[in-house]
Amino acid sequence: MNETQGSWFTRGRLLLIAVVTAGIVVPGVLRRLLGEAGYNDLGMVVFVLGYAGMVLVVWYGWIRPLEINGPDDQQH
Repeated sequence: MNETQGSWFTRGRLLLIAVVTAGIVVPGVLRRLLGEAGYNDLGMVVFVLGYAGMVLVVWYGWIRPLEINGPDDQQH
């Protein structure tokens, strides 16, 4: 690795990995375990809530702060 580029594990990437792990991997594993234990509906609810929570965190943390505007002055 080129030393001038720095580490691959930046703060943003580590945070993204943590959010995806908490929002998809953990609820997915819990859904599987609950499904095997006979609680398939509860497992589905756990997964949906985990995924929806991840979507809200991504929206609130990354998408909401973006300023998406068109051009300020329009020339006719």
